[in-house]
Amino acid sequence: MYPIELTAPMEQELVTAGFTPLKTPEEVDDILNSGKEETVLVVINSVCGCAAGSMRPGVIKSVQHSTIPDKIVTVFAGVDGDAVAQVRKYTLPYPPSSPSVGLFKNGTLVHFLERHHIEGRTADMIAENLTTAFDEYC
Repeated sequence: MYPIELTAPMEQELVTAGFTPLKTPEEVDDILNSGKEETVLVVINSVCGCAAGSMRPGVIKSVQHSTIPDKIVTVFAGVDGDAVAQVRKYTLPYPPSSPSVGLFKNGTLVHFLERHHIEGRTADMIAENLTTAFDEYC
């Protein structure tokens, strides 16, 4: 587990942009298994360089698009262990990956960016990928 002093500013970047942090498996289930017809963007945050350099800036830019998911939430790998493990149950059959970003529609994963889709990409590329998915599913 990472010290909160290290990760708090990284989490705050997303919170400031409107993301709700999920801390427990129950909160994850409430959002992803609510039975509501809605779209949810889930960001699995990370301390790595690709999260700081492209993933967080990219997802923040994506939620400024004209069409966005109904809810935007985040969990932090290495911090919110139980909540991250619960999100990863919903992202199967994809292997655990952080950072990563999943778009869910009515509780079903419809678009997923794994770490290898994030590494080496710019924030603009990530935002474009996500906004294309928003236009299709939201």
